[in-house]
Amino acid sequence: MIKRDRVFQTVANLILFVIALFCLLPILLLISSSISNETEILHKGYSLLPRKLDFSTYVYVLNGVNGILKSYGVSLAVTVIGTVLNLVITVLYAYPISRKDLKGRSFFSFLLFFTILFNGGFIPTYMMWTNTFHIKNTYLAYLLPNLLMNGFYVIMARNFFSANIPSELIESAKMDGAGEFRTLYSIVLPMAKPIIATLGLFVSLNYWNDWQNGLYYITDDKMYSLQVLLNRMLLDSMYAQQGLSKTANSIGAAAPSATLKMAIAALGTLPVLIIFPFVSKYLTGGIVVGAVKG
Repeated sequence: MIKRDRVFQTVANLILFVIALFCLLPILLLISSSISNETEILHKGYSLLPRKLDFSTYVYVLNGVNGILKSYGVSLAVTVIGTVLNLVITVLYAYPISRKDLKGRSFFSFLLFFTILFNGGFIPTYMMWTNTFHIKNTYLAYLLPNLLMNGFYVIMARNFFSANIPSELIESAKMDGAGEFRTLYSIVLPMAKPIIATLGLFVSLNYWNDWQNGLYYITDDKMYSLQVLLNRMLLDSMYAQQGLSKTANSIGAAAPSATLKMAIAALGTLPVLIIFPFVSKYLTGGIVVGAVKG
């Protein structure tokens, strides 16, 4: 029996290694292509090993280093603030509707499902944010539309609370004189670290990778986030190759295109690759318990 277990473990590890390798290869291809020569890429295609090592693409991107650093700062601040606000709202909505003794629980649950299934569409949403809330060309434009709350994440958190927070524990806290917020802070949240870390990763990725809010609501180039700035640089590079932009190439050479796309993707994913290992241990438990058991 022990031998069979070892064989199973070996086969399982081999399969997981192959899967991990297939996940790693695109990242290697991305980095390799970003430091390859543009002409070699266009003529011979992409390769896992750099074709004629060339860092001109990064020179082109980092030529406006002050703008890049400021955009990194904007993206970092928006990601941190947006993630914290999202988690606060998610927990404050999910925890009450996970409690069977909440009056109006069915109504609030229905309201949540309704917002997942239906929305007003892009034009009414744009008019609401710009004409009613006046968020255009403000940093709130990065935080509020589409990203501040996600109904699916609320459902995941609610399922986690229902499955892993015993009602007897909450009743015991009440008998000891703890109020609702004290119970939430001292008992529920420490037990909910896996789902909070999981949702925090998802939300932070959404904020970090978002470029649509910047495209729709930000026209001031001093307020560009990293994704918006890199997207603008890519468009300028494409326009420059077509002879439509006189200012796209600020370093006096032909603006790269194929390798620029790879460099932009590499710069955008670098912070994610750094952060992911620190929260990955919570990821599996948070997803499985939060999404499967309701």
